[in-house]
Amino acid sequence: MMTDQQSPQTVTMRIDGREVTVPTGTTILRAAESVGIEIPHYCYHPGLSSPAMCRLCLVEVEGWPKPAPACKTTVAEGQVVHIESEMAQAQRTGVLEFYLLNHPLDCPICDQSGECQLQDYVFAQGREHGRGREPKRVLGRDDFGGDVLFNGDRCVMCTRCVRFMREVAEDERLCVVERGNRAVIDTFFDEGLEGSPFAGNIVDICPVGALVSKDFLHKARAWDLDRTPSVCPSCSQGCNITLQTRDDLVQRLKPRENMDVNGWWMCDFGRHNYEWINRVDRVEEPLVNGETQGWPEALGSLLGRLKEAKGEVKAVTWAHSTNEEMGLLKAMMEELGGSEVVYRSPRTVGELQLPGFPLLARREDLAPNVRGAEILGFTRVGDEEAEGGLDDLATHKGVLIVVGDPLEDQNENFGAQAELFIYLGSYLSKVAGNAHYVLPTTTFAEQEGSYTNVQGRVQRFWPGIRSPGSARPGWLILGALFAEFTETEAPIGADQAFVQVAKGVPEFGEITYRDMGTRGAPARKSAGVAGD
Repeated sequence: MMTDQQSPQTVTMRIDGREVTVPTGTTILRAAESVGIEIPHYCYHPGLSSPAMCRLCLVEVEGWPKPAPACKTTVAEGQVVHIESEMAQAQRTGVLEFYLLNHPLDCPICDQSGECQLQDYVFAQGREHGRGREPKRVLGRDDFGGDVLFNGDRCVMCTRCVRFMREVAEDERLCVVERGNRAVIDTFFDEGLEGSPFAGNIVDICPVGALVSKDFLHKARAWDLDRTPSVCPSCSQGCNITLQTRDDLVQRLKPRENMDVNGWWMCDFGRHNYEWINRVDRVEEPLVNGETQGWPEALGSLLGRLKEAKGEVKAVTWAHSTNEEMGLLKAMMEELGGSEVVYRSPRTVGELQLPGFPLLARREDLAPNVRGAEILGFTRVGDEEAEGGLDDLATHKGVLIVVGDPLEDQNENFGAQAELFIYLGSYLSKVAGNAHYVLPTTTFAEQEGSYTNVQGRVQRFWPGIRSPGSARPGWLILGALFAEFTETEAPIGADQAFVQVAKGVPEFGEITYRDMGTRGAPARKSAGVAGD
């Protein structure tokens, strides 16, 4: 009987003395990665073709007359590879010396400093002293359009940017002009990258400081940034991202690899839509009839008013609210005998798909949790495809609860006739000023929670910055109110809140935060949910 190691679908070989078994057709570089061995490389990227032009990944293969590029050479049965042999190290040292012939030593002012592979490689295996005597080539800075600046002096000609625009974006706006030591990356005539919806990804994949973001230029040093796994809130795609923050301010958003959602990429719309998180006009303390109160006093007073209220209860939220907030709002409404829960989501016209990775698109719904609202049975209002608007809520005379949505597009008299108007939100607006109770909530960047994306994948995120003042997560506020009404335990963590919500939602089944991890977990299919 043939064992797995003898199977024609796998190959067993040795890398630096370690036995490795990988699928047939795997490259040496990927085989090394599978056992935690890093082979230095520049031009290789898992989402692009491998031209083997940087020559930094050369390794020694026993029996071969010359070194082999690890990014292109596939493994063979019984193959023996040396990454740290004298010959392999000498090859890397020589290649790095050539890179530094024209590379400017401007690390102190380079945005890539601190996360630059050239710095790391040269420190580990570069020459102690350079031997160049000729002046370095000076190319200066070029504006490629959009958010991208090009520093030709720093370019190592890995061509990742050219290949991304050609193979993934399928929007070929970059090319290599000239040849040999005169070669340089350039745009086609005057077209540039302006208007290309995914061009910002070339800054992410540039291994040095050749391509930099205008938005992030000289804003912060890489070692000063805290990095937190999160989910992009700018559309229903739910791209996995990293919040990069400093001093409790979001400095930039970067895509985080998840092959089930966005691969290695994200759109420029989501990448640059973060300044609203840093707004200073936040609600920081509970307001009762316009006067600041502490949480115990505000919630105690609110509970009394809710128990005494006689009018019909209605609520509106938006698709930026988390699964936990929406689920507890629904439970609260059922407890109060509420008759209507609606939600809103901003929309744009048409989707912008990434051709080379069609799973990713900038979706029409410009909010992260439309699918979560659908699963929970909320009614959509406020756009051409949804029935009605908020006119009946604007003049509602009973109890009105607004969660998250600042209603900035509504008339300033919205909710003024309500017997009891409760607003849970992060920002004050003219409408919020009419509320009897204004309860400050955190943004997604300041709390733990989850969203359900357009494909029905439930994804969690973590707090990256501290909340201002006494702002609290919406699920914590609603959970506390619900617990008082039902005489049950209030959730003290987002994971507990999700479990409480999931009990009454078949699509969430027995999913837990542990199941979601950093890559999410698919919701169960339901014939009653659009898109299944």
